[in-house]
Amino acid sequence: MKDFKSGENINQGTYKSFQPKKINRSWKVDDMELLNLLSQADRQLGRLDMHSEYVPNIDLFIHMHVLKEATQSSKIEGTKTNIEEALFEKEDIADEKRDDWEEVQNYISALNSAISSLGELPFSTRLIRQTHKILLKGVRGKHKLPGDMRSSQNWIGGASINDATFVPPHYSSINEYMSDLEKFAHNEDILLPDLLKIAIIHYQFETIHPFLDGNGRVGRLLITLYLVEKQILKQPILYLSDFFERNRMLYYDNLTKVRNNNDLTQWLKFFLIGIIETAKNSVQTFDSILKLQKEADHKLQSLGSRSSNAQKVVEYLYQRPMINAQKVKTITGLSLPSVYKLIDELEALEIIKEMTGAKRGKLYLFEDYLDLFR
Repeated sequence: MKDFKSGENINQGTYKSFQPKKINRSWKVDDMELLNLLSQADRQLGRLDMHSEYVPNIDLFIHMHVLKEATQSSKIEGTKTNIEEALFEKEDIADEKRDDWEEVQNYISALNSAISSLGELPFSTRLIRQTHKILLKGVRGKHKLPGDMRSSQNWIGGASINDATFVPPHYSSINEYMSDLEKFAHNEDILLPDLLKIAIIHYQFETIHPFLDGNGRVGRLLITLYLVEKQILKQPILYLSDFFERNRMLYYDNLTKVRNNNDLTQWLKFFLIGIIETAKNSVQTFDSILKLQKEADHKLQSLGSRSSNAQKVVEYLYQRPMINAQKVKTITGLSLPSVYKLIDELEALEIIKEMTGAKRGKLYLFEDYLDLFR
């Protein structure tokens, strides 16, 4: 990576835009520290992927991984919805928090749609545009061409383009750059490890900034899509937004260093450290889930004939660890008096905990489980 040149600033009349070098070309890795990190990252992802095969009903828990990713990725962009608030229904969210809440819900929908579309659509500009359209549907960016590449100049930082921190490529070159990115993703003649490829793809996408809004969230979402499509992971269970959010300044600084100093190697190292740390944490989370699941199953056995309905409720809680009496009624088919009795029993077993303190409209939280994702 020593000879890497990121691009150049091109005069566009009243401003200069950064035009990156295209990435669909041959690459040479010559940094031993980078190769060592790559080896570690591959090992940790292998452990995580294998681990996921031994977790029964893993689909139950993927919803919470997606929910956490949605809140953390959106948090980087300034939204303030936490993982607990993201579980609320829309009518339970205060008006002043509703815009943030809706953006998180859109991210969840966009990610789920993109993952399910991978069977029909490859990792491509078309899939990216489709995902972006869902992300911005009906929220604050709804007037910024959801699903369409920008047809005007954007910039990052600064009150105007003249004092901007970064000015992405001119809009006339967007299609050309995105075509190059897509070809790079699928070019099997380029013998570059997939983890380095997706790190470069993420950097390049953020540099192109092809949309008027939502580029950061879409760019981070692409990481998981790529890992699943390349079958590095069988399930969408690794998300880097939590790592990027906790190291937000380093995240931005390392992307900037690529453009300003041609230092791609440092970005790749940072990215791989994120993969290693996140994969380790994900394995620990699954271990903790299995332990909690075993403890909960043991507690439910004490309910005798009612344990079957209680199990249905707990299985729902693994997907969405907040519930009310009406939802318990829907899940179990019990009468309301029986529902309230079952809720009381689950509270007594310390599986759920009432969180509102209200007499009506009570909400119950599977707090021990939620804590694993906080």
